[in-house]
Amino acid sequence: MTHPLVTQQDIDDYQRDGVVIIRGLFKDHVATLAAGIERNMAAPGPYAAENLKAGEGGRFFDDYCNWQRIPEFQEVIRTSPAAEVAADLMQSRSVQLFHDHILVKEPGTSKPTPWHQDGPYYFVEGRQTVSFWSPLDPVQSASLRCVAGSHLWPRPVLPTRWLSEENFYPDADAYMPVPDPDAEGMDIREWHMEPGDAVAFHYSTLHGARGNDTAQRRRAFSLRLVGDDARYVERPGRTSPPFPGHDMRAGQKLREDWFPVLYTR
Repeated sequence: MTHPLVTQQDIDDYQRDGVVIIRGLFKDHVATLAAGIERNMAAPGPYAAENLKAGEGGRFFDDYCNWQRIPEFQEVIRTSPAAEVAADLMQSRSVQLFHDHILVKEPGTSKPTPWHQDGPYYFVEGRQTVSFWSPLDPVQSASLRCVAGSHLWPRPVLPTRWLSEENFYPDADAYMPVPDPDAEGMDIREWHMEPGDAVAFHYSTLHGARGNDTAQRRRAFSLRLVGDDARYVERPGRTSPPFPGHDMRAGQKLREDWFPVLYTR
């Protein structure tokens, strides 16, 4: 039995396209997540970043790996249906937490989130991965955009640093250049979204987001989860998130004391 929010079509679409929308995934948790984001922005963590250069209008704030110190995030991670829905989409028996991530674009932030895959930044690989991106504000034009089928591309896309636009790792030859999906006519999936809706996408799905030219904030909560086949991999440099001192070796499952199991079928 799948969770009531998930259909077999959703599962088939996720496996084929690497992206699907789950309406209302966090709809009962929007106020809690909003309170958590306010707490997080008032007391940023060590990985918090401002993603605009001098002279670029607005504010684009992001931060991650705060669930252990932000009680609202912990509550939602533990009590929302996200982990069970992830098990359905990934076709995995178990679901582990990888990390949380918030992204806030204030009104008048015209800078888009650059096209990228999350996977190359991470120290985990597997077929069974999923990120949920959920806005806490109605989204018409500042939405997440995902390229359908890109999770099956034979080579990963070059990871870059959002602010400096430099290569994230020293060896760029192992990656394909960052494409321009609009210019190349790729199949871009994008939705009008209500607070608590969630885009589910694979760690290897190419995605970006438009700037926020509206008069309202665009607050988004992301939750990154992994399934049965996810394993630790070595990268050619410091990963994002780095998780210093994790002591894992290539091929190991993520340690459960740091990356707790949220759901088991």
